[in-house]
Amino acid sequence: MIKSMTGFGKATGEVNNKKITVEIKSLNSKQADIFVRMPSFYKEKELPLRSKISKNLERGKIEFNLYAELLGDSSSLNLNKELFKKYYEEFNDAANDVDPEHNSDIVAIISKMPDLLKAERSELDENEWIEVSKIIEDALTEINDFRSTEGSSLEKELTLRVDNISKLLKSVEQYEKERIETVKTRILNNLKEVVADAKIDKDRFEQELIYYIEKYDVTEEKIRLSQHCTYFIETMNSSISEGKKLGFITQEMGREINTLGSKANHSELQKIVVQMKDELEKIKEQILNIL
Repeated sequence: MIKSMTGFGKATGEVNNKKITVEIKSLNSKQADIFVRMPSFYKEKELPLRSKISKNLERGKIEFNLYAELLGDSSSLNLNKELFKKYYEEFNDAANDVDPEHNSDIVAIISKMPDLLKAERSELDENEWIEVSKIIEDALTEINDFRSTEGSSLEKELTLRVDNISKLLKSVEQYEKERIETVKTRILNNLKEVVADAKIDKDRFEQELIYYIEKYDVTEEKIRLSQHCTYFIETMNSSISEGKKLGFITQEMGREINTLGSKANHSELQKIVVQMKDELEKIKEQILNIL
């Protein structure tokens, strides 16, 4: 199973005469980089909230926004009018700089800004937070579903690329015999340039030929690359998303492909290696976004 680190989740609900909106967005990152924006009267829950987000989403550049919009009258919450005025003046000035005749709904924008609602009570109502947590859970479920859907698309793409490398690897075999004959002919011709044909030591020639055949033999590289391709597919099909492990396997695939290139000694085989590298680069690009 593959899950993408890219995702978006949103959930809303009404709690204690407030409309609660939770939005979560994530992009790729090597670790969990979590940014949290929430009203001040929920701030005491930020640390356990971060723990929940990290446990659910594991890795990624994660942006969490929790908005609380007052519905009707409330004896426990007051609008921070001074902050509202400050937001309004700054947004209005910025909008006027862009377009003096703008008709932007600045009030609607400001209503979503943090800390506009001031809590009169000194302690957060735990029952309220339980209800808010349910909305957060819904948003986390949605972003995880989004990640899984994106992961399915990535899996199809990666499977295609790995299959392409496997097919290219099989095409190497058709040039194996030709490569050996080319090496044999080159060594023999070079000897004839400096030594008369009748004076060539046949036994020494065979020894040199064996040396170069072993030097250019790519059997081990082909076997290992094939095994890495199989392991890559198996890892993708595991019960959890293992982006880091796939990255390590890709590095090993790259080593074998590079060694194939250094031993190629054949123009057509070099072309195959270049095609393999192209497929591998496309795999590397996609892996950066896998959880």
